Amino acid sequence: MEKRLSKRALSLKASPIQELSHLAQRCNAINLAEGFPDFPAPPAIKDAAIAAIRADFNQYRHVQAICDYLAYTLKLTQGLDVDPKKNIAICCGQSEAFAAAILAVVDEGDEVLLLDPAYETYEACITMAGGTPVYVALNPPCWTLELEKLILAFTPRTKAIVLNSPHNPTGKVFSKDELTVIAELCCRMHCIAITDEVYEHITFGSAVHISLASLPGMLERTIITSSISKTYSVTGWRVGWAIAPVEIASAIRNIHVKLTDSAPAPFQEAALTALQSVPEYFESLRMEYNERRDFMVDLLNRVGFKVHFKPQGAVFVFAELPETCAMSDVEYVAKLITVAGIAAVPGCGFFHTREKLSRQESSQSILDPVSRPESMGWCEGSHTLKDYRNRYIRFAYCKSKATLMAAADKLNKCNGLLVLHEI
Repeated sequence: MEKRLSKRALSLKASPIQELSHLAQRCNAINLAEGFPDFPAPPAIKDAAIAAIRADFNQYRHVQAICDYLAYTLKLTQGLDVDPKKNIAICCGQSEAFAAAILAVVDEGDEVLLLDPAYETYEACITMAGGTPVYVALNPPCWTLELEKLILAFTPRTKAIVLNSPHNPTGKVFSKDELTVIAELCCRMHCIAITDEVYEHITFGSAVHISLASLPGMLERTIITSSISKTYSVTGWRVGWAIAPVEIASAIRNIHVKLTDSAPAPFQEAALTALQSVPEYFESLRMEYNERRDFMVDLLNRVGFKVHFKPQGAVFVFAELPETCAMSDVEYVAKLITVAGIAAVPGCGFFHTREKLSRQESSQSILDPVSRPESMGWCEGSHTLKDYRNRYIRFAYCKSKATLMAAADKLNKCNGLLVLHEI
C-alpha cells in the first residue's frame, strides 16, 4: 500500500510525541501536554455563538466585519495601518493561515529560517511546499538569540524567516533589540518574515508583545498569522487570519479557498464579539495565567526539575531534567504517564538534528558584521550543543485550577517513584 503514497506523505513520520499521546489516552492521564485550555470560554462569546445559531447563520458567511475589527485593533495595539479589504485573509485557524502563507511564498529550493526549538508543524509545512528548513539555535537556558548564528544562516536562497513570539515551547517573548536585528537582516536580504502571534495577548510582567511588522521596513515584508483560539479558550472554533501585503494576502486567500472552507458561520459571528472584548478581559486573562504559571514553576522546582527560565508569555513551562536523572525526556514522560498519570511533551520534538544546524556553525557570513546589542549576549550558564536536546520537557499550564491541583497532588505522591534523582 505504501506504493500509493506520495514521497511527501512518506517523508512525514509519526513522532514520539504522537506515540506518547496515545499512551496518555490509554492511561487516562491528566493532560498537561496539549496547549488548549480546559476551562470555559467567556460567556459573552458563547452567547454570541448560540444567538447566531438561533438566528440561522448557517451558510457561508462574508467575514468583512472581522477584517474591519482586526485592522482597527492592529492600529490600536501596534500602530499599523492595514486595509481590511485587501490585507487580511480569514482562515481556518492559525495553523491553516500559516500553511497557506508558506504555500503562498515558498518555492522548490527556497530556504526558510526557523529559530530552534521550533513548533514541529513549521517544518512539515515548509517541506511540503518544497522548501528547506534551516535552523538557528537559541541558546539555553534563557533562549537568547546569538547574532552571529543568525547572520551565518542567511544565504541567497533564504526566502523567509519564521518568528514565533511569545514562543512555543519556551515562553520567550523576543525583545525590541532582538526584533530590530531580525528586521534589519530581513530588509538587507530582501527576506519575508512569517510570524506566529497566537499568544500575543498572554504576556507577563515587563514583557511586551511587539509585532515584527511594526518595525521600520517590515510591514511590506511581513505575514502575521494569529487566531482567537488560545486567547478565548476556543481552540476548536478554528477562526484565524493572515495579515500581509496585498499580493501575498490575495494569494493566501486563494489558497485558503482551495484548501478548506472557513470556520462555521456561528463561530465567525462569535469571533467578532470576542475581538470586541473590552481591555479589562485581557488584563484578567494575564492575571489568571500569571497565577497558573507561577503555580507550575513552583511545583516543578519543588519536585526536582530545573526551571532556569520563567516564561515571559504563552502557556508553557519548558523544564529541564536535573543532571541526577539518567532518563531521557521521552523515557521520563513515558514514566510520568504510566506511574503518575500525567501527560507532558518531551522536548526532543521541538529540537532538530545537529546536521540541520551544522551549516551555520561552519560557513562564512555573506553579510558585513553587525554590532551585537547587549541584550543578545550569551546567557550565563548556557549549555553546550551536545547535551540539552533530550533533557527538556514541556508542561502546559493553560488548565483549570482543579486540573493543576490534581496534577500537583499526583506529582507529589509519585515523585519518589519517578526516580528524578536516580543516576
